[in-house]
Amino acid sequence: MAPRRSKPTVLSACAATATVAAAATGGAFVVGGSLSVTSGPRQLSPEVVLQSATQIAGVQLPAVGSQSMAVGATFALAAGAAAAAAAGARRRSCPKGAAAAEASRTCLRANPIATFETSEGTFKAEIYLDKMPLTASNFIDLAKSGFYNGVHFHRVIPNFMAQFGCPYAQDPRSPRSGTGGPEDGTSFKILAGPEEGKEVTRRNGGNIPDELTEKITNAPGTLSMANTGRPNSGGSQFFINVANNDFLDFFNPRTPSKHPVFGKIVEGYSVVQRITETRTVNDSPVKPVEMISITID
Repeated sequence: MAPRRSKPTVLSACAATATVAAAATGGAFVVGGSLSVTSGPRQLSPEVVLQSATQIAGVQLPAVGSQSMAVGATFALAAGAAAAAAAGARRRSCPKGAAAAEASRTCLRANPIATFETSEGTFKAEIYLDKMPLTASNFIDLAKSGFYNGVHFHRVIPNFMAQFGCPYAQDPRSPRSGTGGPEDGTSFKILAGPEEGKEVTRRNGGNIPDELTEKITNAPGTLSMANTGRPNSGGSQFFINVANNDFLDFFNPRTPSKHPVFGKIVEGYSVVQRITETRTVNDSPVKPVEMISITID
C-alpha cells in the first residue's frame, strides 16, 4: 500500500494554544521530472496508479508529487503543561457539562508513543489517539499483536516517503509486497473518543473504515494511511512522509488522494530520512530494511 503526499498541520495541547501557518503549492504527479510513478517492479502512469493498479491489483500507492513544491510552516506553541510539553504529548481539551464525567477519564491521557526499532536505527512517533481514534486504535492493535515485527519497508522514495506494513514484505523480495493487509475478519476495539470500547471488524481484505475527520496535512515526519484509492481500502500499510506532501491530503480539492494522518515522529526523524535515501531497484531497497519491533508506551 502506498501513501500520498501531504503535510499535516498538527496538534493541540490541553493547557496550551497553538498557531500553525502553512502554505504550499502542488505540481504535476511526477517522479524525478518524468510523468510516471513506480509501483513495485512496474512503472505506471499517475492515472494507472490511481485507477488501474490500485483498484484492480489492490496495490496501495501514493502518487508522487512534483519537486517544484514550495512549502512554509510556522509553529507557535503557547505555555502549557510542562510535563506534557517535555514528553511531546498532546492533551485533549476537556468538555464541560454532561460530558465532563466521561471526559475526565481521557482528557489528561497522553497520546501513546510508538517506538520503531529497525535494522537502520530507532525512531519514535506520537500516535494521535485523541484526534484519530479509529485509525490509531487499528495501528496500536496490530503493533501490540506483533503484526509488524519482521516486516520490511517495501517502497522508499527520497524526498517523498517510506512505505511499510504489508505482511508479504516479511520476504523483502516478494513480488506481492504492497498488496497485503491484516487477516479479513479480525477485529479491534476503539481505545478513545466518543466510540471508545466499540469493536471494529476488518473487512474486504482486512480493511478498516476511512477516518476522514481531522484535517492534518501530510507534512514531514507524519504517519499516513496507505490505500488503493478506493473508499475504505486501508488496512495495515502506512507511509512516513519526508517532504511536504499536501497533495495527498483528503481535504485538498486539487487531487483525488485521501490519505489520513494518524501520527508524527517525535524522535529519530533522521533514521527515516536515511531509509528513504537507501539504494533501490524499482523503489525497493537493495539492502532490506527490517522492522524488528514496534512497541507502544
